[in-house]
Amino acid sequence: MAQPDGHAVRLTADGKAVHSGRTDATFPWWSFTKTILAIAALQLSERGALDLDAPYRGRPYTLRQLLQHRAGVPDYGKLAAYHAAVARGDPAWPRERLLAAVDVDTPDFAPGTGWAYSNVGYLFVREAIEAATASDLDTALRELVFAPLRLESARVAMQPADLAGVFWPALRGYDPRWVYHGLVVGTPGDAAAILSALMTPGRLLAPGTLAAMRDRHAVGGAIPGRPWTTHGYGLGLMIGTVKGAGRAIGHSGGGPFGVNAVYHFPDLDASVTVAAFTGGTDEGAAEWAATALATA
Repeated sequence: MAQPDGHAVRLTADGKAVHSGRTDATFPWWSFTKTILAIAALQLSERGALDLDAPYRGRPYTLRQLLQHRAGVPDYGKLAAYHAAVARGDPAWPRERLLAAVDVDTPDFAPGTGWAYSNVGYLFVREAIEAATASDLDTALRELVFAPLRLESARVAMQPADLAGVFWPALRGYDPRWVYHGLVVGTPGDAAAILSALMTPGRLLAPGTLAAMRDRHAVGGAIPGRPWTTHGYGLGLMIGTVKGAGRAIGHSGGGPFGVNAVYHFPDLDASVTVAAFTGGTDEGAAEWAATALATA
């Protein structure tokens, strides 16, 4: 079962779903949005609308490196001023103020020589998708991902009013523009449906493209307080092994008042996909809940 304040869907390969908690409610998907951005970028690459290996807008890194957090782009997660502004309920900073605050032109490492998680890197992925589709992110993701799967709840929250109906009341009024790469909201079932479809070659991505997406850059071993025994990163996918369930492929996420873990577990006797949402700020809690449901 999911942990207290847990809301989750366990989806089997044949489409059977087991629900726990308020799975009819809408939740912020936080960094699972990165997986959806990667799907969209890879679809556009398949169509020739994006080149993953060309220098990104004259910069020394590529979209592929941005998707895998190997571009060296600094992040805002370490900025005390960012977290203080969010805690005060301030409106999101303009893009240029954010980029100046992180000193975006001073890389953490030369592209391709290291790995560091970067939300700013995924802001650039978002902008590449919007430019290639000549549309805003919500329109692009609806056309590329949500509509083909006939999902009804998934959408991009563009302004505070778009969070008026989310499950956690304390989040209503939060400015989703603080999540600069975009914040998708929806039900746990729709989150599980996207990842399950992604793991089926040919549904959202061609087999070769999906294989490239799942090509993991190893990052490390066990993480204290979390179920990971090894962990790495593909293109928009956290990929590693977890205690008792083998490989886990998907993404965790967290923000004010809630965390989530959306993972596919291919090594069980019957593969399953789980989307688990819990309150608090500990992503490990959602990951443990997802692993427990996968092996139930």
